[in-house]
Amino acid sequence: MTMQTVLYAMIFLCVACLVMGVGLWLGRGRIVGRRLAELGQTAAAPDKDPRAGNTWKAKVARLAKPIAWLSTPKQGWESSNFRVRFMQAGLRGAGWPVIFFSAKSILTLALPAALLLMGGAATATASTTSAVLSLLPLATLGYYIPNLALAILSHRRRRELTEALPDAIDLITICVEAGLGLDAAMNRTGDEMSLRSQALADEFNLVALERRVGSTREAALRNLILRTGVEDFATFVTILLQTEHFGTNVADSLRILSETVRNQRQTRAEEKAAKIPLKLLFPLIFLMFPSLFLVLLGPAVLSVYRVLLPTLGGGH
Repeated sequence: MTMQTVLYAMIFLCVACLVMGVGLWLGRGRIVGRRLAELGQTAAAPDKDPRAGNTWKAKVARLAKPIAWLSTPKQGWESSNFRVRFMQAGLRGAGWPVIFFSAKSILTLALPAALLLMGGAATATASTTSAVLSLLPLATLGYYIPNLALAILSHRRRRELTEALPDAIDLITICVEAGLGLDAAMNRTGDEMSLRSQALADEFNLVALERRVGSTREAALRNLILRTGVEDFATFVTILLQTEHFGTNVADSLRILSETVRNQRQTRAEEKAAKIPLKLLFPLIFLMFPSLFLVLLGPAVLSVYRVLLPTLGGGH
């Protein structure tokens, strides 16, 4: 490690500590206000399970809270699309936003620091301007890595819900034909679907809880669409609301919807299967074909190099 790398590391740490210190000093009033609000919420909900704070998520959120404010938006993000993305990814705990924004802050500072400590900036660049330009992409990458992780979690959960929805519709149809009401059928389906898809079971259980606290069926089903973000759930909710509005047979409508959703799922599977040859083309060309050519043509090239080239050289 050269002196230039050590100098860059010391400058980076000094600036980071200065920024954190100024931020903590400026936000001390907000920290006190947040603490008083938490005490007020604790006093307003004495029946809350005391063991809830002993989970690892609560501990991590409590440790990461002092640094999360560096990336947390000032106000209004709780009611923005950001909150919907957390719900669609299945991250409904109060500590997940704190963990998310603290990860953005830590990665934004840690990746450039790691580059400085490894001496990459000192060996690859020759001036301070070029060193800063080499650190900025790493800081940007660290800031957006949590966004990428959130998008991946949301995509996986939506795919799981889409694949499990036809089975859930079949169970609801069977329960309705057996004489249960729609709310009771969805509640029973939520209990039975926990073995197939825990995410879908949680969504149906949330719908049942909203109905128990007095929410209307339309509002509870609209919230289901918002939480899942899946187009098939929008069709499912639309059919349920239309059957309730026009008084048609729920079981017949759900049976037709189940067949339609299964056909769509099969179509998506066939579409993915049709894309496989194109996806395998580039790995074959750049990875497998060079090694195959090396195995097939390698001995011939060595024979030419050992026999033919000396002969030609002796002839000259």
